[in-house]
Amino acid sequence: MRKIKYISFALLLAANLTGCSDQFLEDEREYGTYDESLVYENFETAEQRVNYLYQLLLPRATGSTDEGTDFLTSSGVEDDWSACTEEFGGSSIFNDPTQILTSVGNSLPDFFHVQPHLGPWNRIRECNDIIQGVTNSQSLTEEQKNELLGQAYFFRAWRYYLLVRIYGGVPIITEKQNPVVGDSEGLDKVVPRSSTGACIEFICQDLENAYNMLPSTWDTGKYGRVTKGAALALEGRVRLWWASPLFNRTNDRARWQAAYDVNTRAVNELQAAGINGSVAGGENAKAWAHLFNTYTGGNEAVFVTLYNNLSEVEGLEVHKWNNWEHSIRPGNTNGGGGMTPTAEIVDLFPMADGKPAAESSLPYDELCFFLNRDPRFYRTFAFPGVEWLFNDQNIDMHSSTTSFFPDAYEGGEDYVLWNYCWFENEEDKTDESEGGVRGADKLTSDRGVYVRKRSDDYGLANANLFTYNTMAGNGSGFKTSANPYMEIRYAEVLLNLAESACGIGETGEAWNLLKDIRARVYPADMEADNYGLAMNGSQAETFAAILYERQIELAYEGKRFDDMRRWMLFDGGAGQESLNPSWALSGWGGNTCTYLGVTSANDQARANGSKHRIILYVTDGTGGNSDDADPLLDVARPAGLTLDEDFHYSLEHGEYADANVRAVAEFYHTYLTRKDLPTDEYDNGQYSTFRPEYYFIGLRQSAQSNNSTLLQNIGWHDNITGGDGTFDPVAE
Repeated sequence: MRKIKYISFALLLAANLTGCSDQFLEDEREYGTYDESLVYENFETAEQRVNYLYQLLLPRATGSTDEGTDFLTSSGVEDDWSACTEEFGGSSIFNDPTQILTSVGNSLPDFFHVQPHLGPWNRIRECNDIIQGVTNSQSLTEEQKNELLGQAYFFRAWRYYLLVRIYGGVPIITEKQNPVVGDSEGLDKVVPRSSTGACIEFICQDLENAYNMLPSTWDTGKYGRVTKGAALALEGRVRLWWASPLFNRTNDRARWQAAYDVNTRAVNELQAAGINGSVAGGENAKAWAHLFNTYTGGNEAVFVTLYNNLSEVEGLEVHKWNNWEHSIRPGNTNGGGGMTPTAEIVDLFPMADGKPAAESSLPYDELCFFLNRDPRFYRTFAFPGVEWLFNDQNIDMHSSTTSFFPDAYEGGEDYVLWNYCWFENEEDKTDESEGGVRGADKLTSDRGVYVRKRSDDYGLANANLFTYNTMAGNGSGFKTSANPYMEIRYAEVLLNLAESACGIGETGEAWNLLKDIRARVYPADMEADNYGLAMNGSQAETFAAILYERQIELAYEGKRFDDMRRWMLFDGGAGQESLNPSWALSGWGGNTCTYLGVTSANDQARANGSKHRIILYVTDGTGGNSDDADPLLDVARPAGLTLDEDFHYSLEHGEYADANVRAVAEFYHTYLTRKDLPTDEYDNGQYSTFRPEYYFIGLRQSAQSNNSTLLQNIGWHDNITGGDGTFDPVAE
């Protein structure tokens, strides 16, 4: 398979800064202390300084940024952010009722200070250094300066955005500070927190600077760099945060107007640059699924991180792998074992008519949950009986090194996932807390549904961006993947514009944008029915429809926790006035959940006791914990579903649109039973609870001890004064 070449920025930096010692390069890497005439008076070396920002600050496909030293970004994995949502079961430090986070000690996560030379302020210093050095350069042309500065302004804004959305206002530092103590004994380098409003304006100004300096597109050799469209899209996201209830307690229309204006500009700029989200071809959102593993981003990628599938080279950082594919693939393919969605999100997806199950005219079969579903359902989840193909590199999949692989298939190009399970004892079948003892086809997990979203499925284009490997080690399984990761894609920008339009009362425009989103995946003959959308409703109903569409379209992309924070969906904003009387929501009817007509996450946990995961177990028969104990070992299975089938089913007439789908559904009904297992049980009637103060987390003691001017957020103990926090992260 063709290897995609992508040289690490660290290697490029070392290769281009010739004549410098290794120690000098290490100093560059950590502190940026060097003679600027060696770097900023030459375009090639100045460009390597900018390239270094990409290495430091691009978001990762499996979460985090800053070389893994903090986890301010979520990208769809089961981390502390997404575990608070309906995407994954269990709980996290943010909604664990058995532990209350405090700013004293180390229980509170630290995204503010981290480590002196690896944390956010070092990264901001790198950006400031480049902005200062390029601006003062005597040799670079105006065109060269704009190209370099545009990228630096973008990444400084990106890094500030990551901080501000968590903490509110932070210190604004616009120049490279000299750490050497002067006459002021360094006090001039201690910068207090700016208001959140001031930070928002600062971020947006940086992004306007980036927009004015960056190109709309780059030459092919520079694909992946930020563009005018990326700058406006990020600014649109920032403005949307500022307009949302988390910050906008009074529902100030001017903030929605600002968000609308910049998101409109972003869509127009992206469309002019060829990023228009055009999707065509294939059944059940096949072309849509392929958007996530198109290396050059197609017409969807706005802010993208590139990867390669180069082999490791000792002593050199030439490989950069996307581990997402490995993490979602089942263990019997030498994958990481897979990720488990909740039963709640499986049931949440729309039906094939575009409506939720409770509102649909189509029947919902909880056992055969794959019937009559939204096209995106089939590309978001994998379940028993579906093909999940991969290029096995012509490896013998039945050798001594591939004993994990099911005997029923020749190799990756005919692999079908059969992940039902069985119990060892009959009584375990009715025990609410008992899971299966083992899965079919050598699976050791009882997982009934897998996350499939963003998979580099061989069935999509008969090609893979990973190099499959059955040997143990760093590159085993699907790890050497060059699949790109889209932090911002065109669909999100459309959804951001839809929400902004709703915010200024343009609900008709908002519905039309939702229609544009669905037109990409639904059959053309559903246009007359608006793809199941109401196309009218109050402002509250329109907001609710937009947030629902975001749950579906952006599932497992790391966006749901942000939406839940922005809209305060854990409790609707209840209890905010107890932290600060001015924080009570005077807009949104006083409670966002009531306003939207949804149940808060805390109330759902109280009512249901837990989120759940689906297992599909053998109805009749039991078996032990071994591969040959499958009670259905001698039962013929139907052919695997290619996902090109028509999944429609009529309950009234008992008719299936496709014979293969019928065969799989009948197999389910004949041999399998669905069981929803709780994922987060607590003693003494406790349930997952997101506390009011967690919407803005506090500064840990280590952060305040390094800057005595850092006021603590309201709702948290101030480690400097010994009293309550006084900084208002909602204030302008």
